Amino acid sequence: MIWGLPRNKSLWHMILSPTVWAFHFVAVYGATAVLCAKWDAADAARLTIVVLTVIALALIVFVGWRAWRQWDYRDDWDDIHDGSSKQDRKEFLGHVGFLLSLVSAVGVIYVSLPAAFLGTCQ
Repeated sequence: MIWGLPRNKSLWHMILSPTVWAFHFVAVYGATAVLCAKWDAADAARLTIVVLTVIALALIVFVGWRAWRQWDYRDDWDDIHDGSSKQDRKEFLGHVGFLLSLVSAVGVIYVSLPAAFLGTCQ
């Protein structure tokens, strides 16, 4: 539950990973801009990117794991949830949340790639 809402009635469970990805994007580029513009500190920028990326990936993995459990795929090996029951809605939101977590993890890794190539701030 997030904010007291069950997993089959809240879209926050589904969009939490892309939200973490968006905050990671803003934080990485903002911190890099400030560190490079004010202090010309490439090493501090690289360390900041790594720390923010580890935190974001840990959150996304946790949300993805919870979505995988909500999807409950291994229970019946059914990936079609086109019914109108609570169970179908819950599994559909879990399925979408899991896939969005995968995409968000790839996005976070892609955003953090400049840390590998950042030599100087110039």
